[in-house]
Amino acid sequence: MAVSSFDIDAPRWDQSTFMGRLKHFFNITDCRTALLSDSRLDEAKALVESCRAGSTPPGTTEEQLHYAKKLYDSAFHPDTGDRMNLIGRMSFQVPGGMAITGFMLQFYRTVPAVVFWQWVNQSFNALVNFTNRNAASPITPKQIGVAYITATSTALATAVGLNLYTKKAPPLVARWVPFVAVAAANCVNIPMMRQQEILNGIAVTDENGNKLGHSTKAAVKGISQVVISRITMAAPGMIILPIIMQRLEKYKFMQRITYLHGPIQVMMVGVFAVLPLFPPLCVCCSSMAVSKLEPELRDAIVSQYGDAVKMVYFNKGL
Repeated sequence: MAVSSFDIDAPRWDQSTFMGRLKHFFNITDCRTALLSDSRLDEAKALVESCRAGSTPPGTTEEQLHYAKKLYDSAFHPDTGDRMNLIGRMSFQVPGGMAITGFMLQFYRTVPAVVFWQWVNQSFNALVNFTNRNAASPITPKQIGVAYITATSTALATAVGLNLYTKKAPPLVARWVPFVAVAAANCVNIPMMRQQEILNGIAVTDENGNKLGHSTKAAVKGISQVVISRITMAAPGMIILPIIMQRLEKYKFMQRITYLHGPIQVMMVGVFAVLPLFPPLCVCCSSMAVSKLEPELRDAIVSQYGDAVKMVYFNKGL
């Protein structure tokens, strides 16, 4: 393919196959991109925009264009094109998430430790959710504050309540409290942070990117998918790792290095984070049948396009 006719927005890999989604997963979560300077990211953005405009610089190779698109997708919001804050980028999720999750799993025994690490986690999640929202639906500072306080309160109430309730339960049950708290908070944090999308709908397009209207049903589906994906992706590390640590801590060598239990759990969470268990969940685009849209929007699409448009597409966020 000539570089001059290169479609830089076309998926590099076939998203309908497991391997295609797996490669996409590793591409967007590559933490090395989080180390690059703003100037390098801006260069990548300029190259992507020039390619879109049909004025790719002479001598540019397809590999350079693919890498520029990778950097662009890792650092710039798909709706606004603005550079995202470092902590909220998907490329920061492995190092940031593994550290916080590891310490939540390690420091679960006392109420002060539970409160602190759940607060840190919800602050991190709130920033990630805000950064990866559908920016076509603006949210006010007041709504952000309410969402943050509600989600944090939910996580703390769940974690502290279960922590006290499981004092007499088997030790392994207490180790699973952080996961339950994280799951409960995600069910509150994400919908609250993206409430404008639920109220006003999100933009839906045809397969060629032509805008067809706004749909609240698409918003509900997209946000529900994000909630499920966040919980599902956290589950392996936060459910299986406590079982592993419960058994390892019975060995004398582990009892002699208790000060390393935290770092060990952080590293093991990192291993679970990079395992290709759920690559389909890391795709920001979702679809919906026209027949399942709101009657008004469905009728408008059918009257204008007939049976030519059977599916609509939208950015569900990550």
